[in-house]
Amino acid sequence: MIDDLERARACADAMYANDKASRALGIEIEIPEPGSAIATMTVRDDMTNGFDMCHGGLIFTLADTAFAFACNAYDDVTVAGSGTVEFIRPAFRGDTLRAIALEEHRGRKSGIYAVEVLNQDDAFVALFRGRAVARGQRLLEE
Repeated sequence: MIDDLERARACADAMYANDKASRALGIEIEIPEPGSAIATMTVRDDMTNGFDMCHGGLIFTLADTAFAFACNAYDDVTVAGSGTVEFIRPAFRGDTLRAIALEEHRGRKSGIYAVEVLNQDDAFVALFRGRAVARGQRLLEE
């Protein structure tokens, strides 16, 4: 019998094995507890926009990734119903960004998650909120 943290980490491992986008971006995942996740990414040259800043879409992607791993901790395939982002400050080539997702509410079929994106100096880069929708399908095999 596995405990809740082991289940959350097993779900993350199963997701990450098939997550080509996160792996291509070099995103690494940690699961400190069920319902939370930390996604880390270093901004590469090919992630910058025309102003030599990290593309906002990639910051959103990092936050969305942390959100996805946090809300899929319960062996019930869960997808985003919505997500919003507020950009606080730019990130630049070489910055290491950490998206920390925390579960604010989890019901039977939906949940609300907050994600803080911080740089290597622990300065806020973005704030993300997502609404998750459970599909009623198992993520892990029996």
